Amino acid sequence: MPVIEESVFIACPPEEVFDFVVKPENLPVWDSSIISASQVGDEPIGVGTRANGTSKIMGRHFDWSVTVADFDPPRRYSSHTVGGSMEFTVTNVLEPTDGGTNLTYRIDAASGLGGVFGRLADPFVARAQARTVRANLETLAELLADQAES
Repeated sequence: MPVIEESVFIACPPEEVFDFVVKPENLPVWDSSIISASQVGDEPIGVGTRANGTSKIMGRHFDWSVTVADFDPPRRYSSHTVGGSMEFTVTNVLEPTDGGTNLTYRIDAASGLGGVFGRLADPFVARAQARTVRANLETLAELLADQAES
């Protein structure tokens, strides 16, 4: 199972970071691999909340549905797929630090990325996606820091 884990410092309190990253509609704003994402229903986000979206990884589009599996504001949030052509779990762990938040973002994907690329491509896809995740987290940190200054 490919695992990608990256961390970033964000110059905002954990509550602000958590509130931003848990909203599906914010994902395409900072994650370049997500084309669209939206919450199913309008209830407050918590365990069991569902979201649907479309991602593009290495030129391929795939639709997904996730459900929130772990919701512990402002410390931890995870979701896992319940539909789509790729199985994955995304976990965000937030830790307060001097002047901000350390966010650790982890993706656990099924081997072969759900058949989208095949098992032989796992190491290549994981390396490429790790670079994308790193860039996305830096985008998130800049975005939230700019919002905090406004």
